[in-house]
Amino acid sequence: MSLKIDDNTKVIVQGITGKEGGFHALRCIEYGTNIVAGVTPGRGGQMFNDTIKVYDSMKEATHETGANTSLIFVPAPFAPDAILESIYSGIKTVICITEGIPVNEMIKIYKIANDLGVTLIGPNCPGLINPAQKCKIGIMPGDIFMPGRIGVVSRSGTLTYEAVDQLTKSGIGQSLCVGIGGDPIVGTTFINVLDYFIQDEETDGIVFIGEIGGTKEQEAAEYLKSINNTKPIAALIVGASAPEGKRMGHAGAVISGDSGKAESKMFALKEAGCEIVIHPGQIAETLKKII
Repeated sequence: MSLKIDDNTKVIVQGITGKEGGFHALRCIEYGTNIVAGVTPGRGGQMFNDTIKVYDSMKEATHETGANTSLIFVPAPFAPDAILESIYSGIKTVICITEGIPVNEMIKIYKIANDLGVTLIGPNCPGLINPAQKCKIGIMPGDIFMPGRIGVVSRSGTLTYEAVDQLTKSGIGQSLCVGIGGDPIVGTTFINVLDYFIQDEETDGIVFIGEIGGTKEQEAAEYLKSINNTKPIAALIVGASAPEGKRMGHAGAVISGDSGKAESKMFALKEAGCEIVIHPGQIAETLKKII
């Protein structure tokens, strides 16, 4: 699995002629992302923004452009097929923004992507961004990011933006920011991103943002303890006041048993050596204490 993106990354936007796909494709282009094609079945031959050719299929678009990455803005009923079309076209990094894909579909897709060595980010995620390389693949607001040496990983898109805004205003730049998505089944986990940051020579510290539901944060904590990590990590877990059994925003943010509670996650991460962020407004302040 690779999370490396830069000015050599060639991106195809699936659903580029739709309202959301078109809007965010333009924002990515403005930021500096190298979008080489769009795909919308039945719209082959059209031009997007007068410069980007639209194709009927991923196979055709990938063959003609040599793209290695796809960004998906396809409605939930068709998104599973869009992901698989990317994978079987030879794309090695797939970012799916779409929300509402059924869990049973994602279980199948997760296995296929994993078996074929494809990096799948999402679904229901904001994507990822490398500020130094001016490469944004997703829906993150590029103007709040600043090049630097702090990696950010989060289940929440909105909290990613909050964290980055605080960091930038405090003069702390970011090396790479990854929103893994808030669904129960996502292609890239906290462990995958932490492993990347810990090995990355351009990342000196990490901001980790989790939430209630599931055990992804505890699994990340166990991973950190197993490798004796030395890079400083500021960890925020949101949802401490959420009632049990009620979904809070994300499909995966549901407390079911003690392991899904914020307190259990904070305890595990603290035991793994993370500095716990007490309040969302103290992310940058907490990180400053440990870097």
